[in-house]
Amino acid sequence: MVPTRGVPRLKTRCPASNLIISVQALSFSSPAMKPHLHTANIATVHPFGDAMRNKAFQYTVLARASAESLQQPEDLPLTSTSTSSGGDSSAIHRLASLYRFTRPHTMLGTFISVVSVSLLAIGAQGITPAATTALGQALVSALLMNISIVGVNQIYDIEIDRINKPYLPLAAGDFSVSLATAVVWLTGAASLAVGLATGSPPLLATLSGSLLLGIAYSTDLPFLRWKKYPVAAAACILAVRAVLVQIGFFCHMQHSLGAAELVLTRPVIFATGFMLMFSIVIALFKDLPDIAGDEKAGVQTLSVRLGEERVFWLCIALLEVAYIGAAGVSLFSESLWRRVAGVVAHGVVGGLIWWRAKRTNLKESKSIYACYMDVWKAFYAEYLLLPLLI
Repeated sequence: MVPTRGVPRLKTRCPASNLIISVQALSFSSPAMKPHLHTANIATVHPFGDAMRNKAFQYTVLARASAESLQQPEDLPLTSTSTSSGGDSSAIHRLASLYRFTRPHTMLGTFISVVSVSLLAIGAQGITPAATTALGQALVSALLMNISIVGVNQIYDIEIDRINKPYLPLAAGDFSVSLATAVVWLTGAASLAVGLATGSPPLLATLSGSLLLGIAYSTDLPFLRWKKYPVAAAACILAVRAVLVQIGFFCHMQHSLGAAELVLTRPVIFATGFMLMFSIVIALFKDLPDIAGDEKAGVQTLSVRLGEERVFWLCIALLEVAYIGAAGVSLFSESLWRRVAGVVAHGVVGGLIWWRAKRTNLKESKSIYACYMDVWKAFYAEYLLLPLLI
């Protein structure tokens, strides 16, 4: 153990038997074997001369284990070292790490968008057994593909995430790279298998296109890693969130219901246009809290090039334009209540976004990230409104 700077050294010729050191604790609380700081109390020291006899001194010693010597081997299973936690605690920890690995806010966005777009395709036909089956196929395959795509991004972003998102399981050491890779392969293959089994060309094309764009976005190979280039990065996200999700799952539902030809209706065209604008915002906004790590890794996002403030207010301006446009489109709805609901709902959400933006501290990454998550909530809300307002 190396004394930490600032802790006084004791120099004495007293026998070792007269130096009583009581170490309170030295344990590791997570399977990732992270070193923690603990205190060691030097309870009594004898003798220091007659004047200091029977006087106790306490010193706080920072006990820091060597991270390198205690690092968990990459390919070994992660297990807890705590004897009191037991197997149940280890299993819970693994599940919690897997939950964080899936990036739950993106999973929720995928779930809501698939359901919403599918309902647009069902329309007046109502929920039938065929529609229920098609929706289940779309949801299972889309969520599995979501896990695979966000997993690829985390595998290639470990060093960046240790700065920007240290709570993610790979960055935190709660997942090994080999385990994450296995999850990515299994979920991606399972998703494509579902797509093949359905016999739905629109579904299989949507899943395959999403996977290819996800690989191009994240993978650090020649001509790939498109996230380093602002235009290419935004194009990937737009293609998936604004085009493939809207049109692909809409056409899958039409195909499953036996439509003679696939026709894009006014509601899905509106959804595609609105989500196109929203996806641009998400593509730009998601990099705002990550400027520190991106700069260090040499990833020249638009946020790195222009700075937080310019990109932040550009995102807010685009959102406000989108909501004003959505309110205008709602005026062309066939029924009065849909027109009123569309204008009021989009006006309220647009106003809340502006209110939230004005209260965001652009000097704090946490504040920017909190606003970013509120943008995702507005994204969810729009999908909930689509089947009702159009």
